[in-house]
Amino acid sequence: MLKGLWAKRPAQWTCSGLAWLWLAAISLLADQASKLWVAASFEYGVRLPLIPSLNLTYVHNPGAAFSFLADAGGWQRWGFAVFALAVTAALLVMLRTEPKNNRLINISYALIISGAIGNMIDRLAYGYVIDFIDFYVGNWHWPAFNIADSAICIGAALMIIDSFKQPKPSEEA
Repeated sequence: MLKGLWAKRPAQWTCSGLAWLWLAAISLLADQASKLWVAASFEYGVRLPLIPSLNLTYVHNPGAAFSFLADAGGWQRWGFAVFALAVTAALLVMLRTEPKNNRLINISYALIISGAIGNMIDRLAYGYVIDFIDFYVGNWHWPAFNIADSAICIGAALMIIDSFKQPKPSEEA
């Protein structure tokens, strides 16, 4: 299967979806810079209200999304790192097979790659992910998240939207 995917690749990497890796780099830089800033500027657990329903709150997440497996004993640090590498590798292959002009799917892949790498860097460096965006309504708080989490969610949403696009006549052949 991989051989078949690779065979339909565009002639040059600059003509493929890999040309969108600049977006992944910018998103990754924003994620890492924001996490370093929060870790250096905030005390752990202290909330800074920004606007109604939005705080900055520096917290650690040793698990996955919504602290899933946070108390799993430590294996999740390495397990999630390996998973992030596998997802990144698969998406890089998929980017290589997409033409550069398939913007929506290429943007989605680039955002997911940046989010996976951003959270993997935290896991490997600290043993947890730095989260700081605290959205709430009344007394109910969404689990804290970060720019990498947002990139993954936006990328996944764009991938779903792309799946509903009607294929062009040349794509059907």
